[in-house]
Amino acid sequence: MEQGIEAARAAGSDNERASIGALAEAYGKTGRGADGLKLIEEALVVAGNSGQLPNEPELHRIKGELLIILDASKPTEAEGCFREAIQKAQRHGAKSWELRATMSLARLLVMQGRRDEARTMLAEIYNWFTEGFDTADLKDAKALLEELQARPVLGEQR
Repeated sequence: MEQGIEAARAAGSDNERASIGALAEAYGKTGRGADGLKLIEEALVVAGNSGQLPNEPELHRIKGELLIILDASKPTEAEGCFREAIQKAQRHGAKSWELRATMSLARLLVMQGRRDEARTMLAEIYNWFTEGFDTADLKDAKALLEELQARPVLGEQR
């Protein structure tokens, strides 16, 4: 992935932004969260400078996920990233990215004992969809909703 992104940059392409998000996520899953965060922050600066922000909501979501990986004891900045991703996705009418960001935020809210809030917001975006229920994101959202509707784990706030 790194080589592909470098080749695209060398060729003068700016189409590598989607790959940057995937690479940053891969870094996070392989113990290189700081590298992933740096990559996302650079991509957000470049996107902001160019004015071309087609995948900006997803970049903010990934940034939030990486912040949690790096330090789950400080959820405020990650929550801000997820909420910004949701707002930007809503402005663009990008329901799939809104769903992904809402799932990320819902998981964080559950970790904070805010299960009802997580369930309500996830149900709202999930219920917007009328088709595509065989896609990975909607399957994941349904599974998370079912988990949130189940009885809470002992000691978890509801």
